Amino acid sequence: MIPERPHRDCKDLVLLGILLGILWETRCTQIRYSVPEELEKGSRVGDISKHLGLEPRELAERGVRNVPRGRTQLFALNPRSGSLVTAGRIDREELCMGAIKCQLNLDILIEDKVKIYGVEVEVRDINDNAPYFRESELEIKISENAATDMRFPLPHAWDPDIGKNSLQSYELSPNTHFSLMVQNGADSSKYPELVLERALDREEKAAHHLVLTASDGGDPVRTGTARIRVMVLDANDNAPAFAQPEYRASVPENLAVGTQLLVVNATDPDEGVNAEVRYSFRYVDDKAAQVFKLDCNSGTISTIGELDHEESGFYQMEVQAMDNAGYSARAKVLITVLDVNDNAPEVVLTSLASSVPENSPRGTLIALLNVNDQDSEVNGQVICFIQGNLPFKLEKSYGNYYSLVPSYNITVTATDRGTPPLSTEIHILLNVADTNDNPPVFLQASYSAFIPENNPRGASLVSVTAHDPDCEENAQITYSLAEDTVQGAPLSSYVSINSDSGVLYALSSFDYELLRDLQVKVMARDNGHPPLSSNVSLSLFVLDQNDNAPEILYPALPTDGSTGVELAPRSAEPGYLVTKVVVVDRDSGQNAWLSYRLLKASEPGLFAVGEHTGEVRTVRALLDRDALKQSLVVAVQDHGQPPLSATVTLTVAVADSIPKVLADLGSLESPVNSETSDLTLYLVVAVAAVSCVFLAFVIVLLALRLRHWHKSRLLQASEGGLTGAPASHFVGVDGVQAFLQTYSHEVSLTSDSRKSHPILPQPNYADTLVSQESGGKSESLLLSGDSVFSKDSLALIQVSLYQIFSSFLSFFLSFFLSFFLSFLSLSLSLSLSFFPLFSLFSLFPFFSYIIY
Repeated sequence: MIPERPHRDCKDLVLLGILLGILWETRCTQIRYSVPEELEKGSRVGDISKHLGLEPRELAERGVRNVPRGRTQLFALNPRSGSLVTAGRIDREELCMGAIKCQLNLDILIEDKVKIYGVEVEVRDINDNAPYFRESELEIKISENAATDMRFPLPHAWDPDIGKNSLQSYELSPNTHFSLMVQNGADSSKYPELVLERALDREEKAAHHLVLTASDGGDPVRTGTARIRVMVLDANDNAPAFAQPEYRASVPENLAVGTQLLVVNATDPDEGVNAEVRYSFRYVDDKAAQVFKLDCNSGTISTIGELDHEESGFYQMEVQAMDNAGYSARAKVLITVLDVNDNAPEVVLTSLASSVPENSPRGTLIALLNVNDQDSEVNGQVICFIQGNLPFKLEKSYGNYYSLVPSYNITVTATDRGTPPLSTEIHILLNVADTNDNPPVFLQASYSAFIPENNPRGASLVSVTAHDPDCEENAQITYSLAEDTVQGAPLSSYVSINSDSGVLYALSSFDYELLRDLQVKVMARDNGHPPLSSNVSLSLFVLDQNDNAPEILYPALPTDGSTGVELAPRSAEPGYLVTKVVVVDRDSGQNAWLSYRLLKASEPGLFAVGEHTGEVRTVRALLDRDALKQSLVVAVQDHGQPPLSATVTLTVAVADSIPKVLADLGSLESPVNSETSDLTLYLVVAVAAVSCVFLAFVIVLLALRLRHWHKSRLLQASEGGLTGAPASHFVGVDGVQAFLQTYSHEVSLTSDSRKSHPILPQPNYADTLVSQESGGKSESLLLSGDSVFSKDSLALIQVSLYQIFSSFLSFFLSFFLSFFLSFLSLSLSLSLSFFPLFSLFSLFPFFSYIIY
């Protein structure tokens, strides 16, 4: 038993030497190939089986396969030919933008020997890109007093190719004022400049149009052009100047979007508008243009995208400050992106044994892991370890590869040395992440909607819906309308769509007579990367509304103010076509169906109108008693809701010929006109005469009233105290009452003229003419038949009757005259067609009552 141990130790040493030899050989093996870019898929790169010393058939038997060093597999093994072929399109500019040498690395693994060969594939450039200008059109403003030999920067052309295939030269279109000069930068870049060769004169020519052509050195030569418009301005002789020729900034890559990095400042010694300076990028590559933004007014440079040190750690840009005259100044901007430990290590399970026997010897390789961290320096140094106290270990075998020897279900953790440290755990687990591989699908192949015309603006028309089977943001759909023009106007002035809900809204009120249908293309686009979209056609049909009344074309209204006359012969039989009313309705369908009817006729029963044709025909034969001139009013109505209508007046002359019509109409019109004028004159004279008589009567009546009232006032003044009897002692009409009161005073004064004994009335007796306190002579005087009192009483009765009769007569005459004037005014108003005159004279009875 004792001699057996040295033998086992020797065996272990031999195995260790063999393993070290394999690892040394693996590190030293390197295979190199060179291929041009843009090869088709499956193109041969190199004979890998020859370099491995194997036959093509042995590749599959020995488990030979390629292990890419990245997420994208660009090469594959052809097991039949034993060659390394391309697995897809290889674009050198996409893989190695700006690099002089483009080298791709992959590993070839022989699983039965667990041996790895490194393969380097150099991708050669071909002239597959033409030079291009980021700005195809440029406007340069130059003052007319600009000195000759002054230079103006022109846009820089880009060519992703390298070497002779890259940008080689610029050329300017022939002209008499400008020439082209190309400056070579420190990085071998070529910067074109426009040189003023001849003084400018704005009054002679205000604008110059030039073409700048950029060419590469490939075969064939590729070119790109930019159009330059030179605007000549007046007096501005000072160019802006930057405070410093170069601006530098160092920022961490985890900077928030929208953060201000630095401010470039240029000043112009001019004043006013000529001192205004606008900033712009003169030179900036595509990546920088997607990350940085320059405020044209303040000169502030801020981020509009996320910075990534691993994608680009340094940006070089050139900004220019230009005033309104076109003078400019340049300055460089250098931005360094500092690495931040923002990338966790990547662990890729390259090889895994399907099963391991339980009696496998110590050191058996069961898995191969590839660890990579995209950060740089300390942040990119990775340490791999296994959590827990398990019977396995990790061994670094080649490059970033680690070998795993037996154990159980394990979790491998990769931690970098950054601050703070980031780590990644790997499990044998497949996570299926959604990719944007399904475009939105509309629920219908096409949509249509019907809209009544005269719709309100902003009304909802129709809703379209699309479905995307993807999830999260890949399923978020945005709706939009394809740009189009309708009757010379943009589609966006008619309708708009809600980008979130797909509801279509009307931006204007539609008119069926102007626009009957509208064809719209709706696009649904998801928010995936890259976004996918689909289209659907939408047809909008405008429905007619009854918004147009019938329009009469014939008979048309004459422009000279006369009335058109239709002719009907006396010999016309029943059903004779006299004329036809021609009407159109701009609406359509039921709204344009018209029906005719005879609204009014001077001779009912003589003419009839076709309900649907508008033809005016005679119903019976014309008789001698029928008037020569017949007037018809025809109404036309459509069948819309609500219905609209129009009317027209027809004049039909009953005669056999036009000369006869004119003669008959002339003979009829002359007597009528003369009679009408005579009647009018008589009525006016009669009204004037009656009005004068009425006014004279009113004046005389008022004069008599005033005279009677004045006489009574004089009598009362002469009697003094004898007028003590109140008016309330007498009854009767107002006029009679006043007369009786005066007469009672006269009786008292003349009762006994011989003795001159006055008889005074007493206020205690209200219903007697004289007082009962008088003497015996007074009583005998009142009772005797031949006394003075009997004569005076008779006179009193006569006067009372006269007053009553005169009042009644004056009232009757005034009422009769006013009634007669009202009748005359009615006749005059009817003859003169001036009805307000009747309204004025009809007030005479009311005036007569007031005067009475």
